[in-house]
Parts: sequence; structure tokens; C-alpha cells
Amino acid sequence: MENDNKDNTNHSDKIDKNDDRKYASQRWEGCPLEEHYFGTNRKADKLQKKIFSAKDRSKYKKTDRDQQIKIIAQSTNSKLNRESLHSGRVISIVPKGILVESEGKFFSCLLRGVLKKERTRHKNLVIVGDIVLFDITGPSEGYIAHIEPRKTTLSRADNLSRRKEQLIAANIDQVIITASVVSPMLKPPLLDRYIISARKGGLEPVIVINKIDLLENPDVEEHIRNGEKELYIHLLEVYKQNNIPTIALSVSTGQGLEELSQIMRDKASVFSGQSGVGKSSLINAVTGSSLRIGDMVESTKKGSHTTTTTNLLPLEFGGWCIDTPGIKSFGIWELKKEEIESYFTEIHTCGKQCHFPNCSHTHEANCAVIQAVENKEISIIRYYSYISLVESVGQKHVKR
Repeated sequence: MENDNKDNTNHSDKIDKNDDRKYASQRWEGCPLEEHYFGTNRKADKLQKKIFSAKDRSKYKKTDRDQQIKIIAQSTNSKLNRESLHSGRVISIVPKGILVESEGKFFSCLLRGVLKKERTRHKNLVIVGDIVLFDITGPSEGYIAHIEPRKTTLSRADNLSRRKEQLIAANIDQVIITASVVSPMLKPPLLDRYIISARKGGLEPVIVINKIDLLENPDVEEHIRNGEKELYIHLLEVYKQNNIPTIALSVSTGQGLEELSQIMRDKASVFSGQSGVGKSSLINAVTGSSLRIGDMVESTKKGSHTTTTTNLLPLEFGGWCIDTPGIKSFGIWELKKEEIESYFTEIHTCGKQCHFPNCSHTHEANCAVIQAVENKEISIIRYYSYISLVESVGQKHVKR
């Protein structure tokens, strides 16, 4: 610290001496009192101000950043000439650009510089499903000037820092939460995280359990089949009690595909779920499209990422369908510990009977929820999902 101060002092002394000699003839034209307070060397004074300004961290306060974002947004909207722009929907985002559909035509677009400068807590500025206003700059090219307010969103916490929100899709009606049995196995906590994220974003959750034909496949080890079948039947009952539509199907046999088509009709749906559960296969079967399908990675029994970009597809029977890349973990964005209970209806209802009004249902005496779990009145699977969320929210994310 002492060396730094000496360096700064020496640097400022050099500035004063050099500039005093160079600008000795330049003086204030004001009264002697101004000269007394402000000195005679104006350029050296400006340089000192720049040095102090660079060291001042107060301008980086969150409140100031938020205010700057508001000012930028207001100035952008005030300069926006809607009549000169075209409206379209973002169909896909690829490294080369943003594909926008407008009146049956497709345009490869880039973002205007003003949008890139906006500082938000979003990891990505534009997502599939966004309604945008854009300039047409060529036969199939354009620049996005404005993103319309989103009615609904599906998002998750950025997997690396957890400090930014990673947007997945926008302006959709429902999330088709896709899981599978055996290959890969069911993961109830992941399903519950998707359900909560869907409801936080204003979307309806629909659970699809694929590959149920494997429950009767003799090539699968018997203890695996029995374990998965027991869990599968249990989840069907639990989600039915919580009024969450659940569809059991198999692309191989065609079971459940018609039911899935009916629930997607005239709605905008996004498929999300663990890698390898068969999202692309389901979409191909329902829409007749030809999305790429990957094989299971035998060494890990996990799915490979066959979908690397998010794409929006029109449905012949009405509506839209969005396929998303598979994930292995799913952090819920800005989930507060005190609101977790409200997303588990059975726990919230039972919790009203607890001895303590602020009972966390984790360790307290005379907890009605713990008692209900022990009496098998509340699913122990759902209870473990609740506990894991409470614990994860309380933990600080460790950077990789």
C-alpha cells in the first residue's frame, strides 16, 4: 500500500511540474478568489479528476446500474419508429444469426448495438419465441431493433455462476416436461424443479414419461424394471393428485402419442428435460419433422446432446412446438426459501396443522408434514424433492 501511495504521489508531482512549466502563461480569467481555489493549471486538474474518478467504485452500485438500464430502455423506446419496422417471431438462434419468421418469410437477423449495450441479469438477450421488431436490410437479412415484452418465459439459473438468468423460451403456453424410464432412469427432483420453473414463468406443466415399453422388456434386468415400474406408478398417482397432466407413452409402440397431440393442439409448447429421454423422437413422431436423434452413451447410460440449438416448429394441427437441448441439472432462477412450500400443494396444505407457524418441515417437533410422510399420507419422493430444494437454496454456489 505504501509503495502504491508513493507511486501515485510521484506521478502527480511529475504532472504538476511538467504542466506548470508548459502552461505557466495560462491563468484563470475570473477573480483572484477563483484562482485561489482552483489554481492556475487547468489540464493537470482535469487529469487528477480522471484518476480519482477511475478509483471511485460508487458508480458501480446496483441501484445506479438499474437506473442506467431504465434510462437506456426509455431512450430506446422513445426513438423507436414502429411504423418503419416489421414484426416477427424468433424461430431459432444459431451462431450465424437469429432466424426470424415474418408473414411466411424468414430473415437472418443481428442485434442492433443499442440492445447489446443493455445491462441485464439475463445471460441471453433474445430467445426462441420472442416477438421482435426488425429492419429489413436485404432479401433475407435484417437487424433487430426491439424485443416486445414477454408474456411467459421458461428459464433457469445459469449453470456456471448462478448470478444470471438463462432464458430458454418465451411466449409459450405449456412446458412438456419429458422424462423416461430405465434409459435414462426417472429423476423426480428434476421433474419437480421443472414444474416450479414453469409455474414461476406463467406456464402450465405437462409431464410426459417416455419409453414405458422398456418396463416389459426382458432384456432389461428384472430388479431395474421392477424398481422403475414402482416409481413410475407412484409418480402417476402423485401428479394426478396435484392436478398435473401426466402422459405415459412410447415412441416405439405409439402408445400415448395421440393423447400428446391433443394436449398440444392450438397451443405453443416447449419440450424440456434430461438428455436422452427422447424429446426429439417425440417431436418427430407428433409433427412428422426430422430432428436429429442420437444414441444413448452406453458407458454412462446417459443421453447424448442431439439437440444443440433451440428451434420453433409450426404444427399442422395448430400451434407451435419448441425443442430444447437436454440438460443434466436445472437450477431455478431466484427461488426464495420461503416460497418453496407453496409449490408443493400437499405439503403447504398439511403444514397449516404444524405446531409452529413458521415450521420448515425439516426437523421441528410436532411437525404435521413429517408425521404425514411417516404415515405415507404425503409422498416421500415429493418430500425429498422439497428437502433438496430447501437445502440447495440455502447453499452458496461454488464456482468451478
